Amino acid sequence: MSNGLDLEKILLIALIAALLLGPERLPGYAAALARFTRRVRDWVDGARSRVKEEMGDDFDEIEWRKLDPRQYDPRRIIREALIEDAPVKPATPLVAATPAAPAAAVPDTIAASPAGVPYDSEAT
Repeated sequence: MSNGLDLEKILLIALIAALLLGPERLPGYAAALARFTRRVRDWVDGARSRVKEEMGDDFDEIEWRKLDPRQYDPRRIIREALIEDAPVKPATPLVAATPAAPAAAVPDTIAASPAGVPYDSEAT
């Protein structure tokens, strides 16, 4: 239960209330509590039906458990984001490998990697 109220405390409060009210007034208060409970239940049902009416047919299809904030784990979110990243396009060469490009035009700092992709050795 909430706020530290468990079944034992509620039963103790009910027993004290029954002793204080006495057998004459207890049925009237029990009936008033039942009416109040029915009114609250009707109010909640009305609010639920109003929300369902305004949200439309898609309201039932929403997976509410999936949207529960207690389900979120930052490590899992980051892991899934890293796994689901789009594949990286291969880098475009800095210098076109055509016969028209003279070898002297390529600076000394640009070297070819084992895969044949040029990179700047000073920048890494």
